[in-house]
Amino acid sequence: MREIDFIKGVDLSFVDEVETEGGIYYEDGKPVDVIELLHRSGVNAVRLRLWHTPSGGYCDLNRTIQMAKRVKKHNMHFLLDFHYSDYWADPGKQIKPKAWEALSFDALVAEVRSYTEDVLLAFDKEDVLPDMVQIGNEITNGMLWEEGKIYKEENGKKIEEWDSILALVQAGLEGVRAVSDKVETMIHIDRGGDNEGSRKFYDHIEESNLTYDVIGLSYYPWWHGPYEDFEHNLIDIANRYQKKINVVEVAYPWTIPDEIPQVDEAPDIRENLVQGYPATPVGQKEYLTKLMATVKNVPNNLGHGIYYWEPCWIPSKEEWSVGHENNWSHLTLFDYEGNKLEGLDAFKKI
Repeated sequence: MREIDFIKGVDLSFVDEVETEGGIYYEDGKPVDVIELLHRSGVNAVRLRLWHTPSGGYCDLNRTIQMAKRVKKHNMHFLLDFHYSDYWADPGKQIKPKAWEALSFDALVAEVRSYTEDVLLAFDKEDVLPDMVQIGNEITNGMLWEEGKIYKEENGKKIEEWDSILALVQAGLEGVRAVSDKVETMIHIDRGGDNEGSRKFYDHIEESNLTYDVIGLSYYPWWHGPYEDFEHNLIDIANRYQKKINVVEVAYPWTIPDEIPQVDEAPDIRENLVQGYPATPVGQKEYLTKLMATVKNVPNNLGHGIYYWEPCWIPSKEEWSVGHENNWSHLTLFDYEGNKLEGLDAFKKI
């Protein structure tokens, strides 16, 4: 497995769709292989999401294996992100794959284990076994709902139920270990700036004695709070759990369009920029440089790295396989026409 002291990563899950349907990336006005450009610009790791049976076709097993081959061609670290869903999985939705809807809970646990193992065997057969695996995506509120939902309502009363989510995560971890004990494992939530929420979740993980390698957090200032809270949370959970920490989803705007696309009921991004870092190509670069330095300076060398979420999702077409328009193109590291922005140069500075 590829080992890296500090991960400077990107999530490239939309690149397949962009390129397959006509999108082009440019450097100095010339078309480029975007993965080669990213690697040359200092990126050393790539994250790819995996959906079970996506209706749009992209991010399924076969296409993700092909993307992984391109990543490995450049000797970059590869993180596979299991959503355990046919569609987006995040704190607001964790919809189990349609193929698993009729399973009992025990059968669901067994399926998570066997599916995880089978997927990794398929990657291994093509000589692109991931270096690290995410067991679920932003599972703050559970995964594979309703069975794996943490916060529920029964008989008019709100309850918390942790046993099911812990059993499902354990099944995923066992599926990884059945293939290789060298593949690192990550458990990922979204609470980058929320110390109370982070501690509550990982306290339960610790009490369950699950064996995993990396804490994964998402941090977007407009969702997850002030930058100072983010810095405090990194230091506290590093000291508390003594685990490597990866901020596995980050982004920052290079522009603010007149009409800001709505993304999951996010607060107004204009009111939640980090002070001193305007929404310009230079501001984006300086913010990303600051962010990586913050993570790298986490105590005891536990700052494992970052992944920029979808830096290449340019607006190259109107309708996307995910069933909605591109609402992210003001947060990419390429402009609307696919030209490289200054923000990408931050990866060379750390």
